[in-house]
Amino acid sequence: MLNFKQMKNLLVFFLIFILSDSLCSQTLEAILAKESIDNSVDVSGTFNGTRIMNGQSIETRQKGVLEFLIQHRFGRINSGGYELYGLDESNIRFGLEYAVTDDFSIALGRSSFEKVYDGYVKYRLIKQKTGNKSTPLSITLFASSVEKTLKDYAPSNKPSFSDRLVYTGQVLIARKFNSAFSVQITPTYIHYNTPYSSIDPNDIYAIGFGTKIKISKHLSVNGEYYYSVNSYESIATENSIALGLGIETGGHVFQLIFTNSRAMIEKGFIAETQGDFFNGDIHFGFNISRDFYLNKSKDEEKLY
Repeated sequence: MLNFKQMKNLLVFFLIFILSDSLCSQTLEAILAKESIDNSVDVSGTFNGTRIMNGQSIETRQKGVLEFLIQHRFGRINSGGYELYGLDESNIRFGLEYAVTDDFSIALGRSSFEKVYDGYVKYRLIKQKTGNKSTPLSITLFASSVEKTLKDYAPSNKPSFSDRLVYTGQVLIARKFNSAFSVQITPTYIHYNTPYSSIDPNDIYAIGFGTKIKISKHLSVNGEYYYSVNSYESIATENSIALGLGIETGGHVFQLIFTNSRAMIEKGFIAETQGDFFNGDIHFGFNISRDFYLNKSKDEEKLY
């Protein structure tokens, strides 16, 4: 039979066991609760807007935002004083892009160059995140269809609607490394229903590289390069290069651009650029975008 001292020791041991088990349980519950909390945050402002320069960025607008985009490209700077260094020649594109959701947008556009109509969809598949459930990259999918309506053919050889169509598919992969530096890689596939000649491929493969270096709160230096894996045989083409400045002013994004590409849609500047950037075949241009908030709440309207 246990004596008083033994009973006392047993009681102390039992109390210590109960308390330690309770503390361990509480600690384990706290750890599990902490791990279950998703404190991840979406990374924003990877690029100034929906364009890096000529090409698309991973960015999409907030739900209900209608973006009106004006893109302008002048002639070649090395055309001389008679052409006012390219300013006498002008190509323009007007575009409307509507954010159906925060991650999905649809758009329509019209370019004066080759009288092209274009439409596209854009879907933000993955967002870069920081926190305990971080995601290192942003990935956006892009698909477009364009129709060239320029009457550069003989009346007896009018192409059909299908013959005039060109399709583009892209995977936009980007990372914002810090508040000042972002990079994007863009694998690209372009399909021509009818190539320029029988010796030209129907399918063009390319990869794009883009970057943004922020130098102040509202100003950044942007660069872009598209390398074409294969190209046309009937025309001499060059890889597209673009350098410039991005300026953010509230609801506007203003970009000043120097590029060897005349066209402002993917099939044009990726597959059909003919100017040699390093030989002075440079077109000055700009992009201007303005956002319209179509479904703002009354509280949001007071902010504008």
